[in-house]
Amino acid sequence: MMLGVTLLHLFMHVEHESTALGFWSLWNWEPSVLLGCAGLAALYVRAVRPLTWGMTLSFCAGVLVLLLALVSPIDTLGDEYLFSAHMLQHLLLILVVPPLLLTGTPAGLLQKTLHWPLIAWLEKLLRQPLTAWLLGTGTLWVWHVPAFYNAALANERVHVVQHLCFLVTAAIFWWPVLSPLQVNRLPPLGVVLYLFAAALASSVLGIYLTFTPPGLYPAYMRPDDAAGILHYIRNGWGISAAGDQQLAGLIMWVPGGLVYLGAILGVLIRWYSAPDLEDESEFPVADGLRVATALSGEES
Repeated sequence: MMLGVTLLHLFMHVEHESTALGFWSLWNWEPSVLLGCAGLAALYVRAVRPLTWGMTLSFCAGVLVLLLALVSPIDTLGDEYLFSAHMLQHLLLILVVPPLLLTGTPAGLLQKTLHWPLIAWLEKLLRQPLTAWLLGTGTLWVWHVPAFYNAALANERVHVVQHLCFLVTAAIFWWPVLSPLQVNRLPPLGVVLYLFAAALASSVLGIYLTFTPPGLYPAYMRPDDAAGILHYIRNGWGISAAGDQQLAGLIMWVPGGLVYLGAILGVLIRWYSAPDLEDESEFPVADGLRVATALSGEES
């Protein structure tokens, strides 16, 4: 919330407070991002028939959030000034974009692609709970190792690889929860265990970043200030380098954890509101126990 308020202040006042570069200099109109997002939306409209309002809206919302995360001032602030803005961007790429895209993908479209043996084999491998969980949470932790994170800040190509890693592994992470094919999703008990473990891993990293002394990522200690807004960030917003790192950790810790909690509550509400079935085929307890065993590494 605090970062959102500060971004709003930026949008309202940066023309008056910054240099002649002004507000528009903070937008990153990267052609590859614009073309990629436009192509993704166009491909969806062409491939999905018939279009349904709900799923189409979800998919297009995912594309829009992806676009804003990569071209709006969030991107420039995160790349050059604020670790907290970078954290917000990464959480959008991990916790918002993939669920929206998956929710908007129809089962029929996935079934067509699974006719290809290699794709079917890969999908079966990556939807395994332990594999998907380790890829999703492991990528998040690995990229916050200072050596890797600092390399991404210093080299644009590494930075692109970082974002692609987040997007791809996050989609894999959410697949057992939101796969277009219901049969490939975890049962409710498995989803609760799966997301709770992810929330715990994310919170631990957020706590570490919040209470670790500043300086993990030196680029944020002394920004180059190409847009001429550092004085406004430090004096107008009152965000010091130390406060920026603490805010970044809190963003991962609290809002990030709330996303997982919200997903867990949604699953539980659906579970308890579902009609009782005599054969218990929709929410089998045995499947839940099987998934719990799989997460512990005892079953593939």
